[in-house]
Amino acid sequence: MVQEAQYHPIDAVITWVDGLDPAHLKKRKSVMGSAPNLFHENAINPHRWACNGELYFCLASLEHNAPWLRKIWIVVDAQSPDLSGLNAALRAKIQLVDHTEIFANQGAILPTFNSLAIETYLWNIPGLSDQFIYFNDDVFLTSPCQPSDFFTMNGPILRGTWADFSSLEDDPVQMADPVKFNHYMQINAAALCGVPSQRLFRTAHVAHPCLRPTMAQLHSRFAAAFRDNAGYRMRDIHQFSPQSLHNHACILNKTATVNSVKDHCHIYSGQGVSAVDGTIAALLQKIDDTPDIKMLCINDLPQLEALYPDIRGWLAQAVTGAPRSSSTK
Repeated sequence: MVQEAQYHPIDAVITWVDGLDPAHLKKRKSVMGSAPNLFHENAINPHRWACNGELYFCLASLEHNAPWLRKIWIVVDAQSPDLSGLNAALRAKIQLVDHTEIFANQGAILPTFNSLAIETYLWNIPGLSDQFIYFNDDVFLTSPCQPSDFFTMNGPILRGTWADFSSLEDDPVQMADPVKFNHYMQINAAALCGVPSQRLFRTAHVAHPCLRPTMAQLHSRFAAAFRDNAGYRMRDIHQFSPQSLHNHACILNKTATVNSVKDHCHIYSGQGVSAVDGTIAALLQKIDDTPDIKMLCINDLPQLEALYPDIRGWLAQAVTGAPRSSSTK
């Protein structure tokens, strides 16, 4: 069954932006205007558009750990990353796709600075494979992976946990908390397809396997909601997570498999600052010593670098499969 599943082409999709690009910065300031307080704190955090070189670690991780990928699509907004330092074989696999292409004929308001709006129409990339894996540029593969790590014959392999978010509903204090913002995006997604907040599937921040036909079907079913979701130029508490909607739909359709092994790690912003979290060196050593870890997300690379100055060297070894056991000892 696994071998047959591998015959289907699988693409990767990475979203990327350079928030310090003068043109992007000018457009963003124009949209925010003189009243940034009108937007949710989670929507205007400058880290959301920061470019700290994560893309190149992400690409290296795909090259070394998922060479079977057919294409790698990088979604950009006018400006493009410098790919000149990549080897020719990897560059040949990469295709840039602009926001104007994925939002074509969808009535979206551009420019947008909203990852949720962009994710709403990732499946609309012309030429994208029916099976694809969505990456933020701060998500990396840290061990060799196979198509069977992401898809079965029936559909995607999901990573996450079952959660009860009912206590968050209609709580204005929690709704204003930037840390809880993503919880509401998943609550809204689950509600859209009839799943109560008491038992929803909380999607982990990892590489997300997606079925393009499922997203197209959801678009047909919830066309107005998709248009509304894509219409917010900044993230908004009333939006839904397209990935969470996809995952709940697959669970309801019995096409999804929930991964039974925790094979991912998420180093979130602020982790390691307090002694309560333990040291970053200890966390990295745990990743080194755990062969099951195949995916890593680092939300704030500069902050992590301040705590662990050699993090880029460690990450370069992690994504290319070089020996790592001595790097944190």
